[in-house]
Amino acid sequence: MSEVLTPAAPPRAGGIGKRSEFTALNAQLNLLSESGGLQLEKDQEALRAYLQQEIAPKTKTFPDLATRLEWLIDNHYYDAGCFGRYSSEFIAELYHDAARIDHGFSTFLGAFKFFNAYALKSFDGSCYLEDYTDRVIATALLLGNGDTKLAKQLTEEMLTGRFQPATPTFLNAGKAQRGELVSCFLLRLEDNMESVGRAVNSSLQLSKRGGGVALLLTNLREMGAPIKRIHNQAAGVVPVMKILEDAFSYANQLGARQGAGAVYLNAHHPDILRFLDTKRENADEKIRIKTLSLGVVIPDVTFQLAKENQPMHLFSPYDIQQEYGVPMSDISITDMYDELLANPRISKTQISARDFFRTLAELQFESGYPYIVFEDTVNRANPIAGRVNMSNLCSEILQSNTPSLYGPAGEYLVTGHDISCNLGSLNIAEAMASSDFAATVTTAIRALTSVSEQTAIAAVPSVQEGNNASHAIGLGQMNLHGYLASQRIRYGSPEALEFVSCYFMLVNYHALQASNELAIERGKTFDGFSESRYADGSYFAQYLSRSWLPELPRVAELFAGAQITLPTVDDWRALAESVKQHGLYNAYLQAVAPTGSISYINHATASLLPITAKIEIRKEGKLGRVYYPAPHLAEDNLEYFEDAYEIGPEKIIDTYAAATPHVDQGLSLTLFFRDTATTRDINRAQIYAWRKGIKTIYYVRLRQQALTGTEIAGCVSCEL
Repeated sequence: MSEVLTPAAPPRAGGIGKRSEFTALNAQLNLLSESGGLQLEKDQEALRAYLQQEIAPKTKTFPDLATRLEWLIDNHYYDAGCFGRYSSEFIAELYHDAARIDHGFSTFLGAFKFFNAYALKSFDGSCYLEDYTDRVIATALLLGNGDTKLAKQLTEEMLTGRFQPATPTFLNAGKAQRGELVSCFLLRLEDNMESVGRAVNSSLQLSKRGGGVALLLTNLREMGAPIKRIHNQAAGVVPVMKILEDAFSYANQLGARQGAGAVYLNAHHPDILRFLDTKRENADEKIRIKTLSLGVVIPDVTFQLAKENQPMHLFSPYDIQQEYGVPMSDISITDMYDELLANPRISKTQISARDFFRTLAELQFESGYPYIVFEDTVNRANPIAGRVNMSNLCSEILQSNTPSLYGPAGEYLVTGHDISCNLGSLNIAEAMASSDFAATVTTAIRALTSVSEQTAIAAVPSVQEGNNASHAIGLGQMNLHGYLASQRIRYGSPEALEFVSCYFMLVNYHALQASNELAIERGKTFDGFSESRYADGSYFAQYLSRSWLPELPRVAELFAGAQITLPTVDDWRALAESVKQHGLYNAYLQAVAPTGSISYINHATASLLPITAKIEIRKEGKLGRVYYPAPHLAEDNLEYFEDAYEIGPEKIIDTYAAATPHVDQGLSLTLFFRDTATTRDINRAQIYAWRKGIKTIYYVRLRQQALTGTEIAGCVSCEL
């Protein structure tokens, strides 16, 4: 951008006209040509028109790079400290190398998303101060943190589309006026007013910084529980939910958007039905929860009770704390169910287990909520000491936490470990095309670790303590369906499932290797490594007891054609020995997020999910409807782009189940159903997911909920 000539027209403010040439061209993408074919070229015409008509006239230009950087720093757009870690000669060289990569957007929507949501703009919003390459370099310089080698590698990985940091990192890196580099947090509440008050304050602090917050309510005493031994005094979890919802609405980020929050509750908490009723469409306004997301933590015993048509007992968290000296969230309900049931000092009520699952399905049918965490599946797979008892706003973060202890004024007496999410994703199609797959994964791990090391949120000490102790990160993936279709492989087919298994095994190997190298370089491991399944070697048993190399010729061909060598049992054995000797720097390494905007700007299908339409229809503010072609879509591969509703929940579950053994945290899994689905179909999918070893379920979507309106006759969205 630094060498672009001064525009003929001055920068102008204002919105985009509804009848602009580029929106009209983009709309033609949704119409079949006279010969009945796709008009993908219309989106390319829309892209060019958008860049020429909307972006170029509003872009501030400079005579050279040095002048540009000096102006941006002096005028408080760029952070001087970020750029000051490098010599001017290196920065110039980095820009020169980046220009040779010649990044270009693949779609109109990708470009629109970037310039509308990510690019640095003047304070009055009248002009753009960055293009995509500028944003990438600013991000690489910050995450490089003075390491020129990492900054160069990261620039290349991002510009080629192989690695993409999550939105908060990519949006804020290098800017003088910025939010946090992470925007997802998990907090646990204990059963006292000080903890509740601190949680509300922490939610406000994190929300005003652009953060989404999930909170664990399992430990709060139920409605009617004693307070100071006086019975029938406690109000239960619903009033706390109402307070939190108001807090997120209040901290609305300068009116830009509502704060985002989620609350999780164990299925065997006595308030579980009241908790779920808050999301019913006909709920009383006094209890109705409109904007807060709900998640339910379900242990194995709940499924067993439903299978046997037994009553499902709910246990008082107050009594559990009094009797056993530990919060309800820190025990296994499955392991202790019979003991709790037999203990006369534990108050209990009962409901029908089958009715409970029916209620879940009804609510998911109505609203898509609640999210589900399969608690025992998660904890069997958790390699770190401690218990996982909740997830985040997108249901992919699964980390153990520890409680904080507060004084009477709300001060920390013991600072526990809460959780922040440092996320980024590989583009599977581009990663498979990498000249050095191991280097791509290693660069991504080091970049996300840098986010962790440069994150310090003093306003919430428990989050800061947790981050400093664990350096936990979450490397994810996107563009699975796009890649499979480009290779003429059907989503959910045997070849697709084996590819997913081999690919995630490969990522896991290199991610662990990278974290091991970091531990060696820094001479330290994450807190608690010695008590982990990595330290005693048990984590590696699945890789030492069998080969994970592909058996299907088509899958072997994919990796051979990409010149990627898959690790053997001997390779895993050597890695296990190095980890045992030197440790790991990061407590957690992988988490597959849903991916939203970053998928569009990278022209990638979202996460591991199938597409929802060959030509997706989106509503984008003043633009109105925008049409987005599925990545890698072409006339000759249409049959490989079945949408998620046609594919159905079982193949999606199978796909995620193939990846799950290789992912230490979770995978954000949305289930899609046709418009003929019933609540029984949703229940069957829940049970199938649990049996297949799925860890969490995010949203449930029915086709009629996804429609944006009736389209005109002949549109691609309707006819293909």
